[in-house]
Amino acid sequence: MDSLSAFLRDTPLGQGLRWATNKQVLKFPEERPGFKLPSPYHNGADIHDTVGETLSRSTSDREQDEERENSAVGPSGDDLQSRLPPDIETGLSFPASACILVDWYGDDDAENPHSWPTWKKAYVHLSINIYTFAIYMSSSIYTPAAPALMEIYGISHMVASLGLGLYVLGYAIGPLVFGPPSEIASVGRNPVYVITMFLFVLLSVPAALSDNMPGFMILRFLQGFFGSPGLANGGGSIGDITTTRVLPYALYLWAFFPLAGPSVGPMIAGFSVTAKNWRWAMWEIVWIAGLSFVNLLLLPETSSSNILYRRAGRLRALTGNPAYSSRSQISQRHLSAARIARMSLLVPWKINALDPSVLFTSLYCGLVYAIFYSFFEVFPLVYMDIYGMNYGEMGAVFMSVLIAVLVVGVPYMAFIHYVVNKAVREGRQLQPEVRLIPGVVASFLVPAGLFLFAWTARSDIHWVVPSLGVLLASGGVCIIIQSVYVYLAMAYPQYAASLIGANTFCRGAMALAAILWSGPLYSKLGIARGTSLLGGLCGGCIIGMFVLWLRGAELRKRSRFAVDDVGS
Repeated sequence: MDSLSAFLRDTPLGQGLRWATNKQVLKFPEERPGFKLPSPYHNGADIHDTVGETLSRSTSDREQDEERENSAVGPSGDDLQSRLPPDIETGLSFPASACILVDWYGDDDAENPHSWPTWKKAYVHLSINIYTFAIYMSSSIYTPAAPALMEIYGISHMVASLGLGLYVLGYAIGPLVFGPPSEIASVGRNPVYVITMFLFVLLSVPAALSDNMPGFMILRFLQGFFGSPGLANGGGSIGDITTTRVLPYALYLWAFFPLAGPSVGPMIAGFSVTAKNWRWAMWEIVWIAGLSFVNLLLLPETSSSNILYRRAGRLRALTGNPAYSSRSQISQRHLSAARIARMSLLVPWKINALDPSVLFTSLYCGLVYAIFYSFFEVFPLVYMDIYGMNYGEMGAVFMSVLIAVLVVGVPYMAFIHYVVNKAVREGRQLQPEVRLIPGVVASFLVPAGLFLFAWTARSDIHWVVPSLGVLLASGGVCIIIQSVYVYLAMAYPQYAASLIGANTFCRGAMALAAILWSGPLYSKLGIARGTSLLGGLCGGCIIGMFVLWLRGAELRKRSRFAVDDVGS
């Protein structure tokens, strides 16, 4: 019973029950009779050194911090809290000697996410992955419904394509808005998940009932926008509970679902739309998102900053001493919404404009992601027009994407195990460029797959052959994005979350463009030449990947944003 209570009290459902009963149920240890305050918290003598150091910094140090913020940019997303302590120049209203830093009670503290039992961590992984799958599946599940909308409402193919494109744009913009709040100690991750997912489900109902195309398109954009926290914060939730060595494997598994969702969507809706009508695709979103929302109500809060923030509040209530504070509470005491907006919305674009390496990664990831979404436009031309498949059968071809992610995952995991983690175990340093090696190899797969698809999509060649091209290209897209994200985190640790957020926006914006230009492209050039053009663009980017891999260290030395040397 105690383990169930410990599980529920940190979930949104448990927090709601605690609020409704004025904290009379699901009590934390500090709220129970007989709780003994750990010895370090008996008085204010035991104060973490960094608190005093932070508050006693000289004026010149503070001016340097301000100059650094103005010349570069500040934190956002996952790196928000870790970089705020040096920037609290406004200070606290009480001296360091009056601050008692609240931390974990010990290495085996049951509230520390890294100390959770395996089953609890597994549940978090499962919940986040299902959440991510539901959101991404909701993007492409619309595609089998588009022809029916064209016929019923008399709209053009390009307008119908906006039902997919605006959704993708919405979840590209969303991380810039919903990423930073989840890093604020007083907020945590769960409120962002639950509130936005509730709105997602709520908006999905009128989308399924809509008879007005402009209104329907607006709802599709809002669906993507409010569904985006799964993308913005899902990796952070997994990182909260996972050790450093296991994290690459866990993140790759999580990255599987953003590709699995769009791949499964057309197959599910393909059969239902054919058997029923276009609204079934929209109702399937409601059903799957509704189940995911219920699951999120039972998701434990994983943010250590938020857990310790609330613990500090309980200790203040228990002792009547206002000096109890968590590290994040101190560092973020004077954090304003305007500053968060500036750091998350302006800084990453400044870095993209001034650092060619970052700009290349944004454009390259955007290009390969756009090509992935162009499949939703070219597949009907190939598998329905040439091979005579129906929507359900064509949707099944998207399973090649799932197979691709699983297949390329094997060598990628081997690289992590035998190269990256081996270096960690041996205490050796790996330069950030080493993390690009899988991406360099994968950069050959995308053009190879596209050329194979382009010139074998003919009625006299079995449909499996062009599908192998899709498999190669999809596997390459997955590894390229994964490698680039890890590289950005290693080479630009101070701005990692900001840059990944900007990279995500570029991906979504270029995917929207691809959805809109794919129709005219294939109409003018045909399948073979149109796809070959995309393959040629990706082939040219191979050079950029090699330059970044071989000359990246030199480029980092010239950059005012990157670090010169990073250990593994």
